[in-house]
Amino acid sequence: MGLMLGSLGLTEGDVKWIIPKGEPEERGAALQLNSYPPCPDPERAMGMAAHTDSTILNILHQSNTNGLQVFRGDGSGWVTLQPHPGALVILIGDLMHILSNGLYLNPLHRAVVNQTRHRLSIVYLHGPP
Repeated sequence: MGLMLGSLGLTEGDVKWIIPKGEPEERGAALQLNSYPPCPDPERAMGMAAHTDSTILNILHQSNTNGLQVFRGDGSGWVTLQPHPGALVILIGDLMHILSNGLYLNPLHRAVVNQTRHRLSIVYLHGPP
């Protein structure tokens, strides 16, 4: 977080509310577990609808089953992000997009179900207290 804020010319003092020093219950964080069971007809099922995240940033770990898609406005449309063992996906949230005046983009993304494999994802959501 400090590196991202530093790249914007901000110091910790400028945005103290982003990096709280208090008790854990004062922090704006959550952990979300998602389960997407296999679906014989994935075109007729919704995993998670297209959205941007309202947080500052999210750290996502996904199982080895693909399903995370990002929308590319360059004409490519929905692009599937292939999972890599041990890799984390960092998603910029709406608040960081606003703080950076659009320098950091908040990607429109969604999750789709797989026809034969169960998919799991774990997301750490980081936001203000």
